[in-house]
Amino acid sequence: MKIILTQEVSGLGAPGDIVEVKNGYGRNYLLPQGFAIAWTKGAEKQVTVIKRARSAREIRDLGHANEVKAQLEGLKVSLKARAGDGGRLFGSVTPAEIVDAVKAAGGPALDRRRLETPGHIKSLGAYPVSIRLHPEVTAKFDLNVVQG
Repeated sequence: MKIILTQEVSGLGAPGDIVEVKNGYGRNYLLPQGFAIAWTKGAEKQVTVIKRARSAREIRDLGHANEVKAQLEGLKVSLKARAGDGGRLFGSVTPAEIVDAVKAAGGPALDRRRLETPGHIKSLGAYPVSIRLHPEVTAKFDLNVVQG
């Protein structure tokens, strides 16, 4: 099945890319979630407009992405969460909570959809978190989950 991505999908492509995926993945996940649209000749013409706008943004954002990366990697991010005996959390840490913790630590406003965590964070401790700021720039920082 041919589709056109409308958002960045990790391991698949960036907005405006035309990719071939299995029918079930496209029909049951990418299309309903709004990550892609079905490929047609008319939609392919729109892809050129999307790519042109993206390339203009990327050139402008690459320097800024490197600045934000330097700022994030020097940041100490701490997140308070409720935990029971043994350090196990009530629930788990969400990407929105991580973004709020970065902002509270003096960092920039981030897009929660671009965060990559090492699975579900369900206990106290330090975790490596990465964020895709740009297709060529990924920043990594440590998230310290403490009793709160």
